[in-house]
Amino acid sequence: MPKYVAFLRAINVGGHTVKMDHLRTLFEALGFANVETFIASGNVIFDARQTKTAQLEEKIEKHLHEKLGYPVTTFIRSTTELATISNYKPFAESELTDNRNVLFIAFLNSSPSKEAKANLLKLRDRFADFHTNGRELYWLRRRLDEAPPLASAPLEKVLGLQMTFRNVNTIRKIVSKYP
Repeated sequence: MPKYVAFLRAINVGGHTVKMDHLRTLFEALGFANVETFIASGNVIFDARQTKTAQLEEKIEKHLHEKLGYPVTTFIRSTTELATISNYKPFAESELTDNRNVLFIAFLNSSPSKEAKANLLKLRDRFADFHTNGRELYWLRRRLDEAPPLASAPLEKVLGLQMTFRNVNTIRKIVSKYP
């Protein structure tokens, strides 16, 4: 059975708190096997017979909405896809290894349009750089003293897509746990 990771949006933020054992139970109720959570930010690892991730996302979103009472956008990647995503080099090595910089990966349900990508690149500045590859957005955040606070809402507006962000270190820890 393939192993997947569901990255959930709106779990344990904005007043919505879900205990990880409850979240595991909700996934097990859907018939998934070997369900685990990884840190309390909406990362659920599971095995499923189904191989069409769009159908899995829809099934999970419907179930979580029914059980939690609010929409939870779900982004699924296989562990194989995650390995490729975490190894991808969207920026110069010097940028990626600079201790002052942080790389975030946003999971999207579809690839952004050419127009959306062009508009995203207009947001680049000395504090942030962006790169898209398929259904992922890579956000290089330069932690300079005067850097403005992080905000993903403008990125969603520019791309016209919902997303959920994870630090690249979180992705790499998941990949190392499930090679």
